[in-house]
Amino acid sequence: MTKVTLFAQITQRLDRSIFNKLVKEHNTDKHQKGFDSWSHLVSMLFCHFGKSQSLRDISNGLRSATGNLNHLGNVHPPTKSNLGYQNKHRTYELFRDYYYALSKHLGQQARFKQVKFKIKSKIFLLDATTISLCLSLFDWAKYKTKKGAIKMHTLLDFDGNLPAYVNITDGKTADNKGAYDIPLIKNSVIVADRFYNDFSLLNIWDSKGVFFVIRHKENLKFTSVKENELPDNRHQHVLKDEMIELTGKTKEKYPKRLRRVAVWDEKNQETIELITNHFKWSCNTISELYKSRWDIEIFFRDIKQQLHIKSFIGTSPNAVMIQIWTALITILILKYLKAIAKYNWYLSNLVAFLRINLFVKINLQKWLDEPFLKKEKPPDLPVQGVLFDF
Repeated sequence: MTKVTLFAQITQRLDRSIFNKLVKEHNTDKHQKGFDSWSHLVSMLFCHFGKSQSLRDISNGLRSATGNLNHLGNVHPPTKSNLGYQNKHRTYELFRDYYYALSKHLGQQARFKQVKFKIKSKIFLLDATTISLCLSLFDWAKYKTKKGAIKMHTLLDFDGNLPAYVNITDGKTADNKGAYDIPLIKNSVIVADRFYNDFSLLNIWDSKGVFFVIRHKENLKFTSVKENELPDNRHQHVLKDEMIELTGKTKEKYPKRLRRVAVWDEKNQETIELITNHFKWSCNTISELYKSRWDIEIFFRDIKQQLHIKSFIGTSPNAVMIQIWTALITILILKYLKAIAKYNWYLSNLVAFLRINLFVKINLQKWLDEPFLKKEKPPDLPVQGVLFDF
């Protein structure tokens, strides 16, 4: 039996040296008022793991923890006012940069890798999700006349299903406009839905050596240049494979040829029409790449349902950003724990069990591998002999 809580063992897996380096770069411990950056991070992680609903919940939860908090890294439990002040004034860029640094560190340890596709290209899934806000409280989050919102434009790494890049804007920003700043890796492939039928954007990707698989809109204007033969005995869901050229004003934005693949979706009973700038992949590979786009929808569902991201403990833009970036750090930690565990955890179960056992003192790796105690077989009792045999 260990003398350190599960929560403490989780925070000990985080690279403190990287965090301290970022603290110096951003100078975030200046005017700390007795509540340094590490204590701030741990407090916000506790907010997400414990799903605390307010500043008071975080403050009282950490202050009421049994024993001192030295095992969390010399953490000072915050007062309600101090946490609220630092959420407003300590730059969210510290937590954003730490997420990216930590994703490289933990990702290498957990060896996030999927082998579903035989292609050599790095696969990214692109989409955006809207988080609703009350306009009277978050007056800076413009969306509609009587509604406020922010939008998370997310480039998800297919390996590990974790964000490689996140751009947070107001709710009015269109999905394609929020994607212009995403980092582009040569020979990678980006998979996205029809909201990214922005051919100026696609032309930039193509010029940078990036492949894409996009579902095109029904009103796309094009001419067919060449129709490719379809396989006879397999992949019967593929309806068409052809080379096309865009027409009208769209051709000025993307003058090159494209490949168009139409496939039948049996589950939803509809035809899905895709365009790509890769001409050698099989039709089935292209359709399966688009099908994998569902992983980003699952990621958005998980982060909204499992973590504290649908309501916020601060109303300033900086406080909202801190809560979102610390939520991303939390989901990264959870995916890492899931990857190193021998037990086949569902993410929802792992979150629920951690929430219950956060301050239980048990070995973390042992708990991850065997969360349920095995019932010991009762000892065999000696059988009394028969005295008389009739």
